[in-house]
Amino acid sequence: MRKVKSWISAFRLRTLPLSLSSILMGSIISYSQENFTLSIALLAITTTVFLQVLSNLANDYGDSKKGTDNNNRVGPERAVQSGAISLGEMKNGIITTSILSLLSGTALIYIGLKDYSITYIFSFFVLGIASIAAAIKYTVGKNPYGYAGLGDLFVFLFFGITGVIGTYFLHTHNFELIIILPATTIGLLSASVLNMNNMRDIKNDAENNKKTLVVKMGIKKSKTYHTMLILGAIASFTTFLILKESSYIFFICLTPLPVFMLNLKKVWSFKDNRDLDPELKKLALSTFLLTVLFGISSIL
Repeated sequence: MRKVKSWISAFRLRTLPLSLSSILMGSIISYSQENFTLSIALLAITTTVFLQVLSNLANDYGDSKKGTDNNNRVGPERAVQSGAISLGEMKNGIITTSILSLLSGTALIYIGLKDYSITYIFSFFVLGIASIAAAIKYTVGKNPYGYAGLGDLFVFLFFGITGVIGTYFLHTHNFELIIILPATTIGLLSASVLNMNNMRDIKNDAENNKKTLVVKMGIKKSKTYHTMLILGAIASFTTFLILKESSYIFFICLTPLPVFMLNLKKVWSFKDNRDLDPELKKLALSTFLLTVLFGISSIL
């Protein structure tokens, strides 16, 4: 029973709402255009859950192996670091989750594109393999991109642009330039969560040669960068609503705006890095709430 609890803790379920935001956003926009398929939405959600869990397990494995997860780390204790799960067990968990991600993703591609050309199918399959590789390579291997300051870019691309636009295309088999705006919104907010995480861990990351963007820029510039991410996300989504000529009811989506502003205030005023940890959850849930409110607006 204790081992099961350790694995559930390693899955880091609190990260799931943020990762699901891109899938929900793409599906909601498709629904509003009457091009929604329930099986595609469910398979997309399942695949994203597996990919997020895979990313979390790989992060646990990679950081522990490199010594970044240690007693000086500010965030929650990791499974391998605590000894609850061994490196070998975690490696097997990564392999298992990779296979599940591949199977779920393949089913998603088949259901979504079975009547379309092999070019579309092959392109999405390559994208799926790239997503699995990106989830693992963040901290695992000789040259993990998370240790080179590229984590923000990959989060923006995979949890924002790819997630929203890819889901939308599987539902509608169509692409509209305007979809880039909500995709950018989710991508920027996802990057802002990672940026806060890296601000919290800056000291320990720097000591262990994990050169995140925060480590490279320093705290002051990271605060400015964080402000640009949040304001950019708000601007892109507001622009999307205006260009879509949405009715006033759609603007209830911006209800989480005060939470985003409070987040910025906290980022600029914090004294102890530990103060940022609870803000991570608030920012992630606010992103998810924005997406859910957009869905409710679409139904209304």
